Amino acid sequence: MSHPIDYRWRAPVTDAEIVLLVEAHGGRAVPGWWDQIRPYSMGWVTARWQDDGGLVGFVNVAWDGGDHAFLLDTKVVSEHQRQGIGAALVGHAARHAEAAGCEWLHVDFEAHLAAFYFDACGFRPTSAGLIHLPTGIRREEEEDT
Repeated sequence: MSHPIDYRWRAPVTDAEIVLLVEAHGGRAVPGWWDQIRPYSMGWVTARWQDDGGLVGFVNVAWDGGDHAFLLDTKVVSEHQRQGIGAALVGHAARHAEAAGCEWLHVDFEAHLAAFYFDACGFRPTSAGLIHLPTGIRREEEEDT
């Protein structure tokens, strides 16, 4: 049985709801994370069941204040994945980023999510770089000490 979903831009969502969603998604939640991040976000999209208001999905949109927006923390409760909810979240986020004047929407993801982002959401591959800061900074001589 399909439940209708209500997608909203910048709708209220509590830190406790985000913690539950991350845990339901199989992740390790950090209480207080959403309260700390929310003031710096361009916006976010929530997906809630229309019948009971339960949070089933979420995506955060950061930006540089200009042309570039960045998708972060796309989450859908595990048992409701592969039903189009994540793609709808990303679509709403993309439309709102464009309406805010952004020209580009970036996303980073692990290899197993490539089909979702490329096929379901319409992203295209690009060249990019990444440093895992705790383990990957090349340290020249400590000149600043």
